[in-house]
Amino acid sequence: MPASIESLLARVSKPARYSGGEWNSVTKRWDSTNVHIALAFPDAYDIGMSNMGIGILYDILNKIDDVVCERTYAPWEDMEAEMRREGVPLWSLETRSRIRDFDVFGFTLQYEMTYSNVLNMVDLAGIPVWAHERTDEHPIVICGGSGSFNPEPLSPFVDAFFLGEGEDAVVELTDLVRAWKAEKTPRRERLRHLLGRPGVYVPSFYEPRYDDSGHFAGLEPLVPEAPPRITRRIVEKLPPALVKPIVPFLQTVHDRAAVEIQRGCTQGCRFCQAGMIYRPTRERSPEEVVQAARELMQNTGYDELSLLSLSTTDHSQIVPMVNQLTSTFDNLKVGIPSTRVDSFSVDVANAVAKGKKHTLTLAPEAGSQRLRNAINKLVSEDDLLGAAENAFERGWTGIKMYFMVGLPTETREDVEGIVEMGKKVKAIGRKHVGGRARVRVSTSNLVPKPHTPFQWARQDTHDELQPKHFLLKDGCRSAGVEFSWNNPADSFIECVLSRGDRRVGAALYEAWRRGAKFDAWGEYFRAEHWREAFAVTGIDADWIAHREWDTQEVLPWDHIDCGVAKSYLRGQWRDVHSVKTVPDCHHGSCNVCGMQNFDALRGEDGVADCVVKLGKLVELKRGARNYEGEAVEMV
Repeated sequence: MPASIESLLARVSKPARYSGGEWNSVTKRWDSTNVHIALAFPDAYDIGMSNMGIGILYDILNKIDDVVCERTYAPWEDMEAEMRREGVPLWSLETRSRIRDFDVFGFTLQYEMTYSNVLNMVDLAGIPVWAHERTDEHPIVICGGSGSFNPEPLSPFVDAFFLGEGEDAVVELTDLVRAWKAEKTPRRERLRHLLGRPGVYVPSFYEPRYDDSGHFAGLEPLVPEAPPRITRRIVEKLPPALVKPIVPFLQTVHDRAAVEIQRGCTQGCRFCQAGMIYRPTRERSPEEVVQAARELMQNTGYDELSLLSLSTTDHSQIVPMVNQLTSTFDNLKVGIPSTRVDSFSVDVANAVAKGKKHTLTLAPEAGSQRLRNAINKLVSEDDLLGAAENAFERGWTGIKMYFMVGLPTETREDVEGIVEMGKKVKAIGRKHVGGRARVRVSTSNLVPKPHTPFQWARQDTHDELQPKHFLLKDGCRSAGVEFSWNNPADSFIECVLSRGDRRVGAALYEAWRRGAKFDAWGEYFRAEHWREAFAVTGIDADWIAHREWDTQEVLPWDHIDCGVAKSYLRGQWRDVHSVKTVPDCHHGSCNVCGMQNFDALRGEDGVADCVVKLGKLVELKRGARNYEGEAVEMV
């Protein structure tokens, strides 16, 4: 088989995507190990190699002596054509073993528009696409990542979903695999064993129910041991940082070293799924980050470091951390990819900037204060303009601003406010750096996500979004501001895959069969594949995406417990219309979102420690009430 692969590499673009052998990759002898796990990212190597989650799991698994963990990515169109023509199945990068020979085939789901690639990779591996057609000879197909928090559209094709943080779960999985192989456990029993693990959802042990009108009405467990709700896994303390990542042979999207300085975010933006499903906030100390940076530089040769977090400048010790990094390393470029919209964040970005200062990225999200309050984006216009003034005054030459359109309660005036903000920032830039000032406005269309207050929101139709895009395009051009926007057609498909029930899986299969793949790439996305698939399978995609859902109806993801209570989300959804905001509990009192009752996060003395203010516990009081008015026991 390796000879066949060598011949393929000579006939495709970017053969380094498939060759393996990168610096810090781990190659073990297949026949001297007992457990074989393939980790997959359902997109091109250039994208997947920048995913830290796979890097963390790869590092953990390969430190276990009898475990082989290898990687695979979605083959680009030219490679897929060669593979299908030559009959070469999908292989792993490290030993070029057939993926179908592994014990476990695990996918990381970060974006719904990669779901068609999941089906394509399973098929390329020579594994039946439908889970019920697999036998004892096939690997267990497992998915994790944010996409697993509504697993239903992929459920017909996936054997099990791991929900939440996987550092501990993957080690437990290796124990199961050892036992399965020693006892020659049949496939159905393997799935039953997975069913009993915390944070694992096995779709084949549940059957969806529908009401008389054909609407989703819930999931029915088929066996007594199938829990009605599956609670996500959480690691209480961040494990040691990844300090020996694989260094690719070709340039990837994020071609630099990275340290996760903080996990979780409690700012409470009502559209943000990550801010809900990754709670609570956990931090690394500045000393730990500096030590990780030192090892990363030695192990990779990179001279650029990203401080990763959902909101990096929210770290309670970001200033001493930056000071230690800049005083310890002379030639290290430090990047802060995610910041608040305020002058403090600009000060931090300025402190780490070395050499020329180009573009600073800010995310006001909405064009008016009323709408920012409605979505709980706790920044003001003064914050934004102050940040712009600070940045241009200190030598930055460009500012990129991210906004959303199609937000609940949005008016034409809110959209016009985006243009006005662009004009004001451009004027500030001209004042300080003259004609070099560049301002870019980028908009995305709202995609209501599960486990957020906006999970009940409707998505604007194409006809509603198009006039807003034209208004922004014309207004930004007149203001000398660059403008880019997302295609409403792919936002629509993303919404259907985000909120669909298990029946959407049939449409996903039909779209893939018609040629859907790499849907996240504009040059490959074909809306007609999806329109035809919805028509053939009888899926009313408009009903899923373009209506406001009732807060009392059963949701396709209600069996998944992300930790944030549904009652809290309902209250936050009501507050959208009253424009009432909720402060960040990381810097204040508890908002009673549900995380305070997580047993996994209790300290030895039984005190809830999910709410931290500058590293100190905030006292929680008994008798609090949640948004539904229900009494909540706060210990």
